[in-house]
Amino acid sequence: MVFFIARQQHPPAFTDIELVDSNNNKIRLAELKGSVVFVNFWATWCEPCVDELPSIENLFRKMSVNSKFKMITILFKDSERNALSYMKINGYTFPVYLNPDSSAAKFFGVTGVPETYIIDKNGILREKVIGPAEWDTPIVVEALLKLVDEK
Repeated sequence: MVFFIARQQHPPAFTDIELVDSNNNKIRLAELKGSVVFVNFWATWCEPCVDELPSIENLFRKMSVNSKFKMITILFKDSERNALSYMKINGYTFPVYLNPDSSAAKFFGVTGVPETYIIDKNGILREKVIGPAEWDTPIVVEALLKLVDEK
């Protein structure tokens, strides 16, 4: 079960790391300050990643209407072609970013996939989840909404 209510003592997670999507649109994590950010590292070759993707899609559909919530999924050691094909076949619409220099994985200390990080509006890492999770459960959605509503 994933709960992320208490603040954890980690350095701020809003950094100048640049990500790029399949349309070559660039985004920097630092630009997301003021939003709760869901960062997930995944790959198409990773069975646990593939298992959790439906719940990530459901979470994206539930939460993307909230302007103070951002979802960033980052492809890890996989090809953009594989990911885009997989997304299309499964009807997934959540955003997928590439980080060719792997600076995001290094910054977060990714040891494998899937790994997910929940960052609050102030850039504080509130949760790190190693392994798959059910991201669309009422408990998780409620916890994310509480973070979005925090002042």
